[in-house]
Amino acid sequence: MTAPRLSDAALAGLPASVAKPAYDRAQVKKGIVHLGIGAFHRAHMAVCTEHALAAGDLRWGILGASLRSPDTRDALNPQDGLYTVAVKGPEGTRLQTVGAIAKVLVAPEDPDALIAAMAAPDVRIVSLTVTEKGYCHDPATRRLKEDHADVVHDLENPHAPRSAPGFIVAALHRRRAAGVPAFTVLSCDNLPSNGKTVRNVVTRLAALRDAAFGRWVEENVAFPCTMVDRIVPATTDADRAAVAAALGVTDAWPVTAEPFTQWVIEDAFPMGRPDWAAAGAVFSAEVDAYEAMKLRLLNGAHSTLAYLGFLAGRETVADAMKDEGLARLVRGLMDEEVTPTLAVPEGADLDAYKDSLIERFRNPELRHRTWQIAMDGTQKLPQRLLGTARDRLAACGAIDRIALGVAAWMRYVTGTDETGAPIDVRDPLADELKRLTAAAGRDPERIVAALAGIEQVFGTDLPKDPRFTGPVTAALRSLFEKGAQETVRIAARL
Repeated sequence: MTAPRLSDAALAGLPASVAKPAYDRAQVKKGIVHLGIGAFHRAHMAVCTEHALAAGDLRWGILGASLRSPDTRDALNPQDGLYTVAVKGPEGTRLQTVGAIAKVLVAPEDPDALIAAMAAPDVRIVSLTVTEKGYCHDPATRRLKEDHADVVHDLENPHAPRSAPGFIVAALHRRRAAGVPAFTVLSCDNLPSNGKTVRNVVTRLAALRDAAFGRWVEENVAFPCTMVDRIVPATTDADRAAVAAALGVTDAWPVTAEPFTQWVIEDAFPMGRPDWAAAGAVFSAEVDAYEAMKLRLLNGAHSTLAYLGFLAGRETVADAMKDEGLARLVRGLMDEEVTPTLAVPEGADLDAYKDSLIERFRNPELRHRTWQIAMDGTQKLPQRLLGTARDRLAACGAIDRIALGVAAWMRYVTGTDETGAPIDVRDPLADELKRLTAAAGRDPERIVAALAGIEQVFGTDLPKDPRFTGPVTAALRSLFEKGAQETVRIAARL
């Protein structure tokens, strides 16, 4: 017999140990539209927003939107938007059923419905978690890629856009025409100075549509910067089964997360915002400093672990951290190469933060797959490792561990692992990576020259600097000749 589905009607019957909405969901207004309604948003911003709703401020319900797949809509709408967050830590698992999301739309099915929803006067914030590649920008310059296929389409079809920036511009255009004030655009993605980057992209796209409209966007739309942090692995069938057993009802798409969560936000919300501080968010003028700490320490280490761990046959981050060589390498990366590049925010305890990262990486309850973290490397490397490399080289510092992380990415995107098995390389530039590495063969110098020549990733400076290409080439040669595990063992002695 199939268990009943999670729904508003099922809430009263959930076990007392499960936290659940205590407010009247029928009275909640949709004050936020969120583009990219994936697992991270549902374990992070939506949980923070749930606190505001629970405190009685019912203006901030979330309308979710998927820009590609109907999977989340198909899972959540039959559940009245409800889903469960399973927080997994050493002390066990804690469950919370979240009611902040009212409904999910699928943009390609009815673009106008999403534009109309974003243009509604009650909507005061449009937030995004669309990953780095969703901004149609050049990571090296943080500018709109005007030749991007989605940008070209959105300019030719402004009323039926495909991209997140295209939907934002279309909705702002409709609000301006109707005399409705502009919403705030809130990026929750791992981009350097994400608010400034999104401002660059959106204002340029608006100006390409109409110069006067572009000026209106620049003058009227707020783009606060944020720093987000929580490890949220992909949901597995085992997760679904465990949550169903605990709830007594079926949840088609729960999310799992670590206990740690952090959100630092620039307080620039002309149309108002929820009281996210009550949920632990920090409002600060030093978002850039927090962001650099997170991108370079957590994300830089995560990517390094992912590529080296995958090549060494480690399925998850926790598995990779069982290799003491990898664990020592990552801590050395943090201490010796990243820390000297950071401007530490006032009051922040950098050593405690690094200790917490190591503890989080070791969490055995989270099955965060190295292959998942390895996705979209061309979008991630510039802010996770290459910015640190530039700062170290400018200070005449060593970059041996950074170079090994970059080389591990290059080895990974050759598309074949150390056993000769194919690697499923997921990346916006996957075809180009395949072409470049196939032409270079297994020659480290040719591979480095070819891949470092991708200007939108490496810029024009790093490929010409032997202080960068030399260590990367040496590390890549070692990965080919000795393998990842032995290369890490040697490097961990640094």
